Amino acid sequence: MSWGTETALVAGTGHLPALLLAAKPDMLICEMEGFAPAVEGGARLSFRVERLVPFLDALVEGGIRQVVFAGAMQRPRLDPELFDPKTATLVPRLLGAMQAGDDATLRAVIEIFEEWGLSVVGADAIAPDLVPGAGVLTGDVTAADRKDAARAAQIVAALGAVDVGQGAIVAQGLCLAVESLPGTDAMLAFAAAHKGLRPDPAGAKGVFYKAPKPMQDRRIDLPAIGPQTVENVALAGLAGLAWEAGGVMLLDRAETLRAAQEHGLFLWAREP
Repeated sequence: MSWGTETALVAGTGHLPALLLAAKPDMLICEMEGFAPAVEGGARLSFRVERLVPFLDALVEGGIRQVVFAGAMQRPRLDPELFDPKTATLVPRLLGAMQAGDDATLRAVIEIFEEWGLSVVGADAIAPDLVPGAGVLTGDVTAADRKDAARAAQIVAALGAVDVGQGAIVAQGLCLAVESLPGTDAMLAFAAAHKGLRPDPAGAKGVFYKAPKPMQDRRIDLPAIGPQTVENVALAGLAGLAWEAGGVMLLDRAETLRAAQEHGLFLWAREP
């Protein structure tokens, strides 16, 4: 069976899968059972991790040559009874990677797809405009904001080195919160609930900074911000958002810029 396209989209939840489909509508949509993405499209193929090898075989036999991963996807509960013999041989490898952290897991997944002759590409290869170049997109960045962003970048690099998170909030040189397993929204909610941590209430409001992990394979799980991120940054009482230029996707650019302008926040793609 031919899928009529050479590109497959392994789609999770969130806005990114739909944005990529808008850029390349003919992609085969692959969805993990139990985590169906809210995207419209033509050809679709569901899969389970327990039957990964038959899924990969179906992609290759159907003419798929490249794969892009997009959207959030929780780790599924695995049912040992559903493993086929060939996929079962991959279990020790996958479990070992999962125990080493998210980055190791994603690298293992990429390696397996490549062993089937499938090229794994980043979301920015499908929609390059999603990753802004360096510069201030809106708002004003003060000298204090630049210092806070530099400090946050140091913290994010340290967190990423041990595969913990991709974001941090710094105000007046102090780290108010870091991103961990609960994610960006939880970190910003914590900062919103603890605004009194700033030593000088009249001083710099603080910066949320986001960047890929130092050793991260940028073809998969590239960080992203969007309108909801801006709303949460505003609720946290921060001055704005900064991120590593070329390393973070900006979703719904027009709406994100509008929201930032409405709240008086800056958006800054910062040179590494």
